[in-house]
Amino acid sequence: MGPKTSKVYETLRARLAAGEYTAGNKFPSERALVEELGIGRTALRQVLARLVAEGALEVRGRSAYRVPRAVSVEPPEGLEPWRIHGERDLYDNRWVKLQMWDVQPPGMEPFEHHVVKLHHVAVAAVLDDQDRVLMMWRYRFVPKQFGWELPGGIVDQGEDPADTAMREVVEETGWRPKSLEHVVTYQPMVGMVDSPHEIFVGHGAEKIGEPTDLEEAGHIEWVPLADVPGLMSRGELMGSGTLVALLHILASRRGQGVTAGR
Repeated sequence: MGPKTSKVYETLRARLAAGEYTAGNKFPSERALVEELGIGRTALRQVLARLVAEGALEVRGRSAYRVPRAVSVEPPEGLEPWRIHGERDLYDNRWVKLQMWDVQPPGMEPFEHHVVKLHHVAVAAVLDDQDRVLMMWRYRFVPKQFGWELPGGIVDQGEDPADTAMREVVEETGWRPKSLEHVVTYQPMVGMVDSPHEIFVGHGAEKIGEPTDLEEAGHIEWVPLADVPGLMSRGELMGSGTLVALLHILASRRGQGVTAGR
C-alpha cells in the first residue's frame, strides 16, 4: 500500500475499533467512501480487502460490506480438518452430481463417503411497508405437500447471486424489489450435500407484470410477518431457504426491540 492507501486503511480501522460503524449494519458504500476520503476506487478496494481478511468487515454481495456482529465465542485452536485423498463421480447430469470421496478424519482410518453436489441457490425475502413478506403458495411433489415459499432459484454460471435473487423474484411473482441486501450464506445439508444457499432481504417492490416462470409461480400473496410463527407450527413453510430468511428477519427485529406486525 502507498502512503495515501495506508492512511485510509488506518482511518477506517480506527473508526471500526471505536465503534463508529454499528455491528451488524451495512458499511458505507464504495462511492460514499471514495468521495469522503478522496481515494480511488481501486485503492479503496485494496483497503477493504485487507479489512475483510482481518475479519474487521464481511462481504455482503457485490461491492457491499457489513460490520460483523459482536460474538463472545472464538473458534477453538489446534483441531485438524479431515483429509480428502481422492474423489470419483458415480452419476452426473445438469441437476445433480453424486460422488464417492475417500476421506480420513484425524486419528482414524480412511473410508469412503457419498457426496451430493447440487446447484448454488439464491433466495429473496421482500418486505413491504405493512410488515408483509412476498410469498408463493405452491405444491411440491417430492414431499407431496402444499406450502408457502419465498422466490428463489439457481445461480447461473458467472451470475452474481444478487442478480439471481432479483431475477427470480420478478420471474416468479411479477414484482421487482427496490433493492436486495445479502444477509447470510449457508449449506442446508452440510454432512453430505454441497449446495450453497444465499439469502437476500429487500424492502419495497413494484408490480411490473405477471409471473413469466409459470412452472415455478404459484398463488402469490403478501403474507403478514405476524403469521410466520403460526405457519411454521402448522408446517406450511416450505424449504430451508424460506425458513432461514424468515427466522433471520424475526430474530433481527427482536434484537432491535421490534415486534412483527407492529
